[in-house]
Amino acid sequence: MTKPITILLIDDHPVVRTGYRRLLESTSDMSLVAEAEGGAEGYQLWQEHKPDVIILDLNMPGVCGFETIHRIMGNDPTARILVFSMLNNVTMVHRALKAGAIGFISKQSGIGEMIHAVRQVSMGKTYIESELATALAMHATRKENHENPFDLLTKREFQIVKLIVEGSSNIEIADKISISPKTVSVHYLNLMRKLDLQNTTQLIRLAINHNIIDG
Repeated sequence: MTKPITILLIDDHPVVRTGYRRLLESTSDMSLVAEAEGGAEGYQLWQEHKPDVIILDLNMPGVCGFETIHRIMGNDPTARILVFSMLNNVTMVHRALKAGAIGFISKQSGIGEMIHAVRQVSMGKTYIESELATALAMHATRKENHENPFDLLTKREFQIVKLIVEGSSNIEIADKISISPKTVSVHYLNLMRKLDLQNTTQLIRLAINHNIIDG
């Protein structure tokens, strides 16, 4: 008998976890070995279980999805991460793949898509929901002057943007991503220079315009 695909599910919404737990448990070739409500707990459970696939939300309090990807990939570059998120836009897909995820589907996707995505990712294949894949391909063909300004940022700078626009202070950001407040300030100055912005209000407006956060 073929060994089932072992899965770790990380999402901060209990209702979402319950729904996907039932889905995964009813699929004969999959086994949900653990679930977590946040990135810090998810990282610990990943270390304990080393599942075949990590299904991960991006927008979580505390240690966010991007930081969780960063920590996991920093310890095991072969880890197979499937992102599923409400933040289903080209910028988020691009940043998630750049961080190390190999799959991305939206929470609006159907049951069949989730199961297919898990199977593909478990084999080390990149899988992006069809509509998002089309949007990503179109984005890649745009001329440079039409590109998303957030593409100019490093992974760490983009993490800090997300945390800033979600309302975190420098000290809170430093604690969440395990760097010093001084380093946060340096990254902030660099990203503001790259984006040609003068203050945090402008940064928030730009994030809303590019669907980094909801307006």
